[in-house]
Amino acid sequence: MAVVLTTPSGERLTDLETWVGPNGVLHVKGSLYDSTRFTGTPFGGLVLKPLTKSAEQALGWGWTFGTLLLVVALGVVAARALPKPVSRRTSLLATPVAISLLMLSLPVRNTLWLGQTSIIPVLLVLLGCFAARGQRESGLCIGLAAALQPTVLLFAPLLWFTGRRRAALTTAATFAACTALAWAAMPHDSYTYWVHHMAGVGLGGKADALANQSLHGGLLRLGLTGNPEIALFLLLGVAVAALAVRRAVRYARDGQLLLAVAITGCAAVAVSPTTWQHQLLWVLLAVVGRVGKRASDRYVWPVAVVLVTTLPAEMMLPHMSALYPLRDNIVLLAALAAATAVPFLSRTSPYYQQPIPAEYAPPVPARFRNVPLLPFLRRVLTRPNLLLELLLLRVVYAAYQQVRLAATGGSNSAGRATAERHGHLVLDLERFLHIDIEYAVNHAVAKIDWLRDFFGFYYESFHFVVPLTILGVLYWRRPVDYRWARASLGFATFLALIGFWLFPLAPPRLMPTLGMIDTVHGVQDFSKPDYGTLTALTNQYAAMPSLHFGWALWCGIVIVLLAPKWWMKALGLLHPLFTVSAIVATGNHWVLDAVGGAVVVAAGFGLSYVFQGPRARVVTAVAAQEEREPVQAG
Repeated sequence: MAVVLTTPSGERLTDLETWVGPNGVLHVKGSLYDSTRFTGTPFGGLVLKPLTKSAEQALGWGWTFGTLLLVVALGVVAARALPKPVSRRTSLLATPVAISLLMLSLPVRNTLWLGQTSIIPVLLVLLGCFAARGQRESGLCIGLAAALQPTVLLFAPLLWFTGRRRAALTTAATFAACTALAWAAMPHDSYTYWVHHMAGVGLGGKADALANQSLHGGLLRLGLTGNPEIALFLLLGVAVAALAVRRAVRYARDGQLLLAVAITGCAAVAVSPTTWQHQLLWVLLAVVGRVGKRASDRYVWPVAVVLVTTLPAEMMLPHMSALYPLRDNIVLLAALAAATAVPFLSRTSPYYQQPIPAEYAPPVPARFRNVPLLPFLRRVLTRPNLLLELLLLRVVYAAYQQVRLAATGGSNSAGRATAERHGHLVLDLERFLHIDIEYAVNHAVAKIDWLRDFFGFYYESFHFVVPLTILGVLYWRRPVDYRWARASLGFATFLALIGFWLFPLAPPRLMPTLGMIDTVHGVQDFSKPDYGTLTALTNQYAAMPSLHFGWALWCGIVIVLLAPKWWMKALGLLHPLFTVSAIVATGNHWVLDAVGGAVVVAAGFGLSYVFQGPRARVVTAVAAQEEREPVQAG
């Protein structure tokens, strides 16, 4: 925190733009809403306006540490509110895990950056539900939260229908009193917020902005406007609120009050006219719900919630126009799902504490004494959850893209000098080994039209298609081998990322003085290489090791090991052969890049073996042989 707070203003984590910026509340002498960034209620402004007497530096320190303390308090209360019984391991890890997830979440990060108060209503609700001693104190906490975030009033019906009627009445009375006090003290601001902006609509940005993850914002982004949109929003809002409160009451009576609070909060997110990113913390609380009868399904919902609340939407779904409506509203859809649709398990369900366990291959000795190194990563025989696999595959690939680009300093121009210097080192080594065949092969292929077109097509088309096809076939037909193959590919790709980061390397086609012909992309401007529409999102200097060849070699090894026919094995070997020919012929890789790709793939298979032991087919065969031996002996 010392490092953060000593960083110059405008560059640090906590900028407090809402308060100390040039148009911040602290610099506005008239209405609170003359600042385009302030989106809180008049009561929130009334409570926080005295901060104008604080020095900006002192406010920055106080707000930063105060927010961190609020996050810690929120994590502690949420961890202690988990439905009982909980295991000893869960009780020990719940608090640090909760605080860590909160700090990683986008709502908390935005709260720190903008200086918002959105953590306070969530904490007040949790204190009112789990820490307050009496119903009046509970209602007072939730009423104060509603005065800061009006849709929190949805908790009043939850209190009422769960038998805490005095707390519900106190909530409504506290909200009314705080709002009336703010109206008396700041009538102009109150009129602006409640009447002119209809409970904050239009404050902080346009209602159809991507940051507004509410039903109103979602409908506007879908193209609905005017009275039809307002009518549909009100109709859907009432339906969502009613269904969510009904579900929340059922789970509260089931002993899952924290889940009930999360469901109600998610409904508040959806039905609010505007729900900015810093107000989406309710969605993260829904991670406590348990979904799925099988153990392999149990992780889908919590993983999805954590990813949605901690990663940008662009990392969750690919850049395809058909998926924009889903990607632009992904947090809203998660909130709606939690509030109305996700079938959380009841504590009375036999699967709540003990889901159907996964089937494991019987353990057998490996060739080496300490293998497997991680025996708890046993070979699972059942097919993994498809939704979880697709979700993790997309997120891991998006992270892979980001790391590749970051390896050059965020742009291709930033890493050009280093990459070219490394290119000369690789070329000198190849000349010493007498394997510098790139120029000769490239120019020979460039003279033959059909061969040039073939290698260009092969280079661009088969890199993703073949590995994904193999993974799909294995998932559907041989799930045991799918897990083994997927783990090996993941290890190899991770090791390749380390190579990209430590050794940025210019491919032959981007070495200015070599005279290479770029047969795929055409003549290049070496200062601004053109790699098609994704040039700005790809690392042109991620050549060592070659994942084009590495992934192709992985495909060939998997096919050779698993294919039942000899001709299938032969076809499998053709893919890495054609790929290594294509990457050299097109000038996209050095010969040593292919050697590096082979090294990381071999290391990937090796790590899979060391961590998990022999693949399940070998395990099953050995186990079957051991079963036959006693019979033969008898």
